[in-house]
Amino acid sequence: MNICLDCKKELIGRSDKKFCSVYCKSSYYYQKKKDNANSVYTEILKQLQLNRKLLKQYNKAGKAIVRKEELIKVGFSPNRFTHYWKNKKGEVYLFCFEYGFLEKKEGNKQKYVLIKWQYYMS
Repeated sequence: MNICLDCKKELIGRSDKKFCSVYCKSSYYYQKKKDNANSVYTEILKQLQLNRKLLKQYNKAGKAIVRKEELIKVGFSPNRFTHYWKNKKGEVYLFCFEYGFLEKKEGNKQKYVLIKWQYYMS
């Protein structure tokens, strides 16, 4: 006698059946995924989403300059990005989805030049 892995009811039908309904199957795998929320993939995705949110927040005009320490302080991680783009000067912008940043040093201050992805960058 088999029982449903989610609701523990007795299963009727095929001998290899694991769930009594589509709802129980969905519920079981949702809970299993939720319990495994600390996977590497999840952590990286969360950081990428935070990076994008911060870049968008600090870059309202399409191009901006922000102190590196200010972004880092609010949780930005320059080590997590989705892709990059190299301009004609050879400078490499790192992107978190459609928002990018370039590290520059002005005087003794580290800064980020923030931009938004443009069609010509393709």
